Amino acid sequence: MDPDVDHRAHPEAYRVGRGEQGVFGVEPYKSELLPLWRFATPEQATESSEALRRAFEDYLAAGDLVGADMTRKYLQMGYTRARRYARHRGGRKYDGPVPADKKGQSGAHGRAELPVDPEDPVKAESARIFKAAWDAAAADETYQRLKAEHVERYG
Repeated sequence: MDPDVDHRAHPEAYRVGRGEQGVFGVEPYKSELLPLWRFATPEQATESSEALRRAFEDYLAAGDLVGADMTRKYLQMGYTRARRYARHRGGRKYDGPVPADKKGQSGAHGRAELPVDPEDPVKAESARIFKAAWDAAAADETYQRLKAEHVERYG
């Protein structure tokens, strides 16, 4: 997704994707949501997930599917990052650097997965907090309706 596009003014440029795709490239939402996103401790995860849920509700109330979908992605990313840090203390899942031609893409890219550390219960709790908020957002009926309308209208 083009970071030079104002996706609030041009929702037609936004494609509903799976997972966390576009989370750092869809403006103005990245600038609004990234400061709310923290997962290092359960306290931060609680505060962050609640702030993101309020933003999600505000976007839904405004009929802004792009904002709501981006917020859902930040909730999902809170879960996935906290889980990664719960399993890999330094946050690195794969051995070695990302190949130059694969930078900015997710995946192993032929690298071996590092061994899993004993689970960090603090990060695991942060992940649980985000998972509950993510599941609630994804299941929201208004979100589901707006998402279906967006896909119908813009593809």
